Amino acid sequence: MSARAFLVTLHTAARRSLADRSALALAVGFYVVVVTVLAALWRAAAESGQGEVAGYTAAALTWYIAMSEAATVSLNIRLIEIIGEDIASGAVASELLRPASVLGVRMASAIGNALPRLGACVTVGVVLSTTSVGAPPSAAGAALAAPALVLGVACNLAAQHAFAAAAFWIRDARSTWFLYQKFVFILGGMLLPLEVLPDWLHRIAVVLPFATMAYAPARLASGHVEPTLLLAQVGWLAALCLAAGAAFAAGERRLQVVGG
Repeated sequence: MSARAFLVTLHTAARRSLADRSALALAVGFYVVVVTVLAALWRAAAESGQGEVAGYTAAALTWYIAMSEAATVSLNIRLIEIIGEDIASGAVASELLRPASVLGVRMASAIGNALPRLGACVTVGVVLSTTSVGAPPSAAGAALAAPALVLGVACNLAAQHAFAAAAFWIRDARSTWFLYQKFVFILGGMLLPLEVLPDWLHRIAVVLPFATMAYAPARLASGHVEPTLLLAQVGWLAALCLAAGAAFAAGERRLQVVGG
């Protein structure tokens, strides 16, 4: 799939997402509720202790939660299940008749659909965080968090397509979706900073791709200026795209062999 075709598909999906104002409002409303509750809980935990939790102050935790949730709430939470249903129903088989890459079109559409939601959630998150705890702990960290959020969304979507490709063989991606979400919630740092985990689990989590999806942008936004997180995201994005591409290619070959 050419870069131009990818961008055209992405732009079309983004416009469609912006036009669906009810879905956008629902996503933002859900985001506000989750961030308000989780940030308040983490602030209380920090304030009731030594003024911080695992090296994060109450303000840093607020910014962390605002960005970790923005990186994940902007996505369709049931995307893996939807892709699996499309594979099982034969919808993907019909898409093979098109000249463009099935995975490329689906990735472009998913990213385009997520970006308006991401922008809306980040905007609201900045307002909520600034109102409750003040400006970001680090201007440099906040600047790095912006591209990290986009990379986090892309990594998440690539991984979801790789996981969903299991439906080419098992015909039901619901169990895969359930497992994947738990990985993102805990090992991806969506609900809590990875530093809160036991040392042995923290060492494992930081080298897995899930950490690139929510933890990386949230860690940067919380005031920890670590540019290597961006490098990790770029590396994992390339690896996840290759994995998803290989999985879809193998699945497409299987469809052709068994007749769809």
